[in-house]
Amino acid sequence: MKKIWGYYLRPFYLRMAGGFAIKFLGTWMDLLLPWTLAHMIDTVIPAKEKGQILPWGIFMLGCSVLAVVFNVLANRMASQVASSAIYVIRKDLFEKIMYLSNRQSDELTQPSLISRLTSDTYNVHQMIGRMQRLGVRAPILLIGGVAMTMMLDRVLSCVLLATLPFLTAVVLLVSRKSVPLFTGLQESTDRFVRLVREDIAGIRVIKALSKEGYEQERFDQANREVAKRERKATMLAAVTNPSMNILLNMGLVAVVCVGAVQVDRGFSETGKILAFMTYFTIILNALLSISRMFMVFSKAAASAGRIVEVLELEDERDLERAKVGQGEKETWHKGAGQRSLQQPSPHVEFENVSFSYNGTSNNLENISFSLGRGEVLGIIGATGSGKSTIAQLLMRFYDVDKGAIKIDGQDLRSMDLQSLRTRFGVVLQNDMLFGGGIYENIDMGRGLANEQVWEAIGYARAKGFVEEKGGLGAKLDIRGANLSGGQRQRLLIARALAAGPDILILDDSSSALDYKTDAELRKGLRERYPNTTCVVIAQRISSVMGACHILVLEDGKAVGYGTHRELMESCAIYREISQSQTGCGA
Repeated sequence: MKKIWGYYLRPFYLRMAGGFAIKFLGTWMDLLLPWTLAHMIDTVIPAKEKGQILPWGIFMLGCSVLAVVFNVLANRMASQVASSAIYVIRKDLFEKIMYLSNRQSDELTQPSLISRLTSDTYNVHQMIGRMQRLGVRAPILLIGGVAMTMMLDRVLSCVLLATLPFLTAVVLLVSRKSVPLFTGLQESTDRFVRLVREDIAGIRVIKALSKEGYEQERFDQANREVAKRERKATMLAAVTNPSMNILLNMGLVAVVCVGAVQVDRGFSETGKILAFMTYFTIILNALLSISRMFMVFSKAAASAGRIVEVLELEDERDLERAKVGQGEKETWHKGAGQRSLQQPSPHVEFENVSFSYNGTSNNLENISFSLGRGEVLGIIGATGSGKSTIAQLLMRFYDVDKGAIKIDGQDLRSMDLQSLRTRFGVVLQNDMLFGGGIYENIDMGRGLANEQVWEAIGYARAKGFVEEKGGLGAKLDIRGANLSGGQRQRLLIARALAAGPDILILDDSSSALDYKTDAELRKGLRERYPNTTCVVIAQRISSVMGACHILVLEDGKAVGYGTHRELMESCAIYREISQSQTGCGA
């Protein structure tokens, strides 16, 4: 919360101060009305000064109008500050999320990040607005109301003040216990959102397997957990209003009884009692507003903590500084320089690379290979063998645990991330198309010329259906839902080729293509991009058998490396895959 108030709201301090001043004046206009009414009843009317009634009435009307104008103006200013501040918070939070490492995203989970960017920022927005609207008005009404009652009748004021310590204790106790409850509520909401996203994304699979009942059961369980936590948190917060009402009503009964005695004995007047009752109502509403503020603040405090947790994480932009020492960098560059005198550095090189997602068991172990510029590496293996992990390490979505990955002799960890990734064209597993035009999906903000895009579409064997759909301006549904699987893959390949990549990664990018289109695509890549180094990850033996090198993986370990012919002779696993897919043993 300190970061929200001390950093994000600092540029708005002057505007907030102006709003507070206006709200202060408007609130005092409200407080003058009961005092004026008491003066008219106890002084003006008994003196039969009819000429004074109209001026005092005009004064009350003026106070009412000014109270409305000042409060409306202050509320508008508060809304502007809240919306402007939350815009900056959302912008910074989204930017931070974009630069989080994959490991950080995995730990936080996507549903949690979505929740922090939406519901948590909404809670903070509500808090900023409420604190400006009620954070000034309610305390002034409370303090001013008590002060005005002291001026009217000190005995009755003492009766009222006797209830305030109990009211304060209720508010503080409830607010202290509610913050952890609202934090737990947000965490259960994260799990609920994750389940909903999974079910909606996989609704066709659920229907195909007739698992609607099973998923409804899972949803009900998650929904019950959220409802239970929400009920527990809100019920605790809901204790505040009834408790305060009881205490204040008891105080009000005492005030009426004592006031009646005071009037009967001539120590007080009817107008003062009426004004006192009005101030009592004002104080009651002020206290209720303060209790509601504490509830909003409790939610916002939990949400702000979750937002700041993300904002204060080190992101990929910080990796340029810390992962590799300067001495190691000099060693790499020196080694690369010495090797360049003898022979060119491999374009892409893995040196005894080991990596684990969970830090316990290796997902890759002692992987080594090197590729010259323009060479093609095919990677094949069973599901879960580590094929896609190699692609993610090469693009530095994760850092290796042991060993090194080098491009042109330079370790990835010493390279600028943005410069590194602009060298790649990539089609990842389960890659996605966005809602929008075909051109926007291929260009992705890179400012590519139409000719470049059409050329990439042609090499990706997508020109025919793109023209049928209306050209580059044709609109796509989210995730390309209005395309077939093969059409989606060809557009994704066109996106990867459009900027003329230095290194091309195709991760299971032809699984939905027929064999003829797949073969034509591979032939076109060899002819059009002879200097582009390719890493082709595939399940089909036909997609990799023409590669310069083929890496066979099993359980994260390299069990074969060589050409198709060499592996057919030396690698039983590769030979088994080939025989199962082609039906021949050579």
